[in-house]
Amino acid sequence: MPRQPEQPLSRGWCCWAGAAWSGRVVTARPPMMSLDDALVMLMAAASQLRLRETQRVATFDSLGRVLAADLVSPLDVPPADNTSMDGYALRVQDVHAEGAVLGVSQRIPAGGVPRPLAPGTAARIFTGAFMPEGADAVVMQEQCETVDGGVRILAMPKLRQWIRPRGEDVRRGDVVLARGTVMTPQAMGQAAGVGAGELDLVRRVRVALMSTGDELVMPGTVAPQDMPIGAIYNSNRFTLMGLLRACGCEVNDLGIVPDQLEATKQALSDAARSNDLIISSGGVSVGEEDHIRPALESVGHVALWQLAIKPGKPLAFGGVRRSAEAAASEALFIGLPGNPVSSFVTFLLAAMPVIRTLQGAAAAAPQPLPMVADFDWLKPDTKRREFLRVRRSSAGGLELFANQSSGVLTSAVWGEGVADIEIGRVVRRGDVVPFIPWSAWGIA
Repeated sequence: MPRQPEQPLSRGWCCWAGAAWSGRVVTARPPMMSLDDALVMLMAAASQLRLRETQRVATFDSLGRVLAADLVSPLDVPPADNTSMDGYALRVQDVHAEGAVLGVSQRIPAGGVPRPLAPGTAARIFTGAFMPEGADAVVMQEQCETVDGGVRILAMPKLRQWIRPRGEDVRRGDVVLARGTVMTPQAMGQAAGVGAGELDLVRRVRVALMSTGDELVMPGTVAPQDMPIGAIYNSNRFTLMGLLRACGCEVNDLGIVPDQLEATKQALSDAARSNDLIISSGGVSVGEEDHIRPALESVGHVALWQLAIKPGKPLAFGGVRRSAEAAASEALFIGLPGNPVSSFVTFLLAAMPVIRTLQGAAAAAPQPLPMVADFDWLKPDTKRREFLRVRRSSAGGLELFANQSSGVLTSAVWGEGVADIEIGRVVRRGDVVPFIPWSAWGIA
């Protein structure tokens, strides 16, 4: 979990107070904030606006959503002793020696209703079938031999072998999924396994997604050979849409906002009225065509402008007023960098914790895995914490993508996660480094 800030927020920054922002005019560029300190701020702000509304939703449709109440099992799972093997159910005491022959008194498929086992007999049984009353072991079919009217047991059975006991997985009354659980495919299966066809879920976080930049072109609208000079395809819009959907959000796609101050202000104001969170991509640097900051200061508040991380330094956080009459009511705002890797990484590091906090999710910050570096990193950044795109090598260590530029999205596709390198750290081959796989954030 993020630690508490070592120092109060710098002079001129806005601080979260209750459900509203209070701020002063920024007169100088603030210093970069550490990721840990920024997360304290972001999650405190999101906690104030945590969603309380719930919805009853079909379990089939729960992927990525957050459970609003504990799910308590009304039954034992499995509901009765059953076999984990195809074979023969019998009484251990009836097998006096290897090669003993028992008559076969019944056949029990999965879903069948067994009769009590007659003494001195065996029941042909199949994986998942309920055990007949009186049987206390199963001998797998590979250790049996059929004979006329019966079965020869070729191995001495042990009491309770190959039997899955009633309630082995879940006991009636157990909390099988706790409130705040993010619904994964396996959690969906767990819910279904205790008979839950519907679940009480936190309503979806409503997120407005906007892109900034007159250079952006939507794929499919212009052929590559016809692209204007200086134009690029808008990859961030697709990456962020996928990430937001994976988080179970309701996404309102605002498209590409022109590089104009008034257009940016209007887009922010319009988005704040019906969304919990606004996420933009691009326009958060300090150039003359970067209008996010002045627009945000005009229609809301800025609390954070730069993070001490690489990639992802220009990240904005603040609030946008829903209306002039309701100044205390605001939508949260996160402005991600425009470079595709920076946008992707900062979403995982900063935006996802905000979304999960709004949802009331219980998930903690991803826990890094210690792994051996199969690379050298000899010129570290002395001011920023670095997140290097890496993947696991055949030798069991981490190999580094050759080009760590924030514009090379190939590195995120090739990679399996990031190596978290503290400020100024030199890494030599064989050193142990923290590794955070994409899967730790719930993405492949």
